[in-house]
Amino acid sequence: MKLFEELKARGLIAQLTDEEEIKELINNGKATFYMGFDPTANSLHIGHFMAFCMMKRLQLAGNRPIVLLGGGTAMIGDPSGKTDMRSMMDTQMIDDNCERFKQQMENFLDFGEGKAMFVNNADWLRDLNYIDMLREVGAHFSVNRMLAAECYKQRMEKGLSFLEFNYMIMQSYDYYVLHQKYGCNMQLGGDDQWSNLLAGADLIRRKLSKNVYAMTNSLLLNSEGEKMGKTVKGALWIDGAKTSPFEFFQYWRNVADSDVVKFLKMMTFLPLEQINEMNEWQGSRLNEAKEILAYEVTQMIHGTEEADKAKAGAKALFAGGGGADIPTTVLTADDFENEAIDIVSLLVKGGLVASRSEGRRAVEQGGVSAGDDKVADFKATFNKGQFAEDGLLLKRGKKHFRRFTV
Repeated sequence: MKLFEELKARGLIAQLTDEEEIKELINNGKATFYMGFDPTANSLHIGHFMAFCMMKRLQLAGNRPIVLLGGGTAMIGDPSGKTDMRSMMDTQMIDDNCERFKQQMENFLDFGEGKAMFVNNADWLRDLNYIDMLREVGAHFSVNRMLAAECYKQRMEKGLSFLEFNYMIMQSYDYYVLHQKYGCNMQLGGDDQWSNLLAGADLIRRKLSKNVYAMTNSLLLNSEGEKMGKTVKGALWIDGAKTSPFEFFQYWRNVADSDVVKFLKMMTFLPLEQINEMNEWQGSRLNEAKEILAYEVTQMIHGTEEADKAKAGAKALFAGGGGADIPTTVLTADDFENEAIDIVSLLVKGGLVASRSEGRRAVEQGGVSAGDDKVADFKATFNKGQFAEDGLLLKRGKKHFRRFTV
């Protein structure tokens, strides 16, 4: 199966321009394509990883990726998919985040000579003359068409700032510059970026009378991606200090039954034939498929050693053992009052809840266990002796675990 057909079979393509041309382009390794990443945090998240998987598939077929760091566009903020304007970031924070992104991205693509490359749009956007920009690029954009774009329409009721209104023009200019400097002929993005991608391709066609292409990755914003976005983007960081390998593994180990094969197709490099066989798996075999998914994704991000530890920790946890690699919070004497600590304090200190009121509700709703025992009273306390040896394991719901030691 050739690349284009495989991408479709894995459910990875949502929308694209000029299907036959793109098919010929990527199947024959003729695409120099880019995808942009605005450094709005100090770590990549799982949504970025999904994009890297797509980029890697294209690279393995001989196409050349350009990773565009948004050191310039991050100063504006993309309104796509947002209900409010982003907080303004200073240039030092943006530049620091760009460096963190580069360090993490190097683990996913081949950046050898003539292979993938890093580019930062700060190099041309930060010093851009506003009048020149209006004359060179702005004249090619219809305000009516821009306002009709989905990325703007959903913001009109709450208010769209003029700053954000310029984002589409900035992103389109990126494509134009990359085409001129590096021969970039295809832009890749999430499905929420479709309006921006079309605008960039249209700008080049208008200014240069050249045909370039755009393709959206359905994984980033289809029904699954939208559902995951609310949970994943804020929680599943690639940085192991923000989301531990064990927590990362546990998230994928506990995905819904209906999602496991879908995610295996989209996020792993296992052969489709092997994945399709899992469609028939039920019961304990379906749990085995979830474990395969969790291991494959954790291994790609954190490496084989950490994936092995996370897998062993999960097995120990479900077998009732301590699990050496379960995330742990170490308590000190100052955390105890009269040699005891209450359940809500533990939940807060371990990051299992965001506040004491949330912790109280979790207990009252029957969602908290200490070891194998349900905690029924939010006033319950634990003395130091209960943290001996392997510590005390708290569970909130099915997916959140924390071990406490003194």
